[in-house]
Amino acid sequence: MRTILRAGLLSLSASALPHALPVYAHHSFAAEYDAEQTITLTGIVTSVEWTNPHIFIHMDVPNAQTGVVSAWKLEMGGPNALLRLGWKRDSLKAGDRVRVDGSLAKDGSPLVNAKSIVLAATGKRMLAGSSQAITAEEERE
Repeated sequence: MRTILRAGLLSLSASALPHALPVYAHHSFAAEYDAEQTITLTGIVTSVEWTNPHIFIHMDVPNAQTGVVSAWKLEMGGPNALLRLGWKRDSLKAGDRVRVDGSLAKDGSPLVNAKSIVLAATGKRMLAGSSQAITAEEERE
């Protein structure tokens, strides 16, 4: 009887693990980013990670004064949110020039929660589906 009970408990624990991992990976905007520390970056996309729970864009951004290029990581909303906002998997690709508005990470790393992205090729501004609030004025832009 104990063996059956242990096997059942082990099976239940193992089946719950995959459901717990996404909860662990998700975080609130306020826990990681500072809404008061906004930034605008202009650079070249190096890669796009179209994954759950958030899409990440990697880009190289040259410093205006020194010309030194820094690698930045941009967090956006999830794939479903971006699809509803008009994004497609190929909306951004390596080599595209973009301008990004967002909020800096609290830990000082080159990580930004993107609020909007302007595609240099078309001049089209797209919302990033991020977890930070968009004002009515920003939505009309």
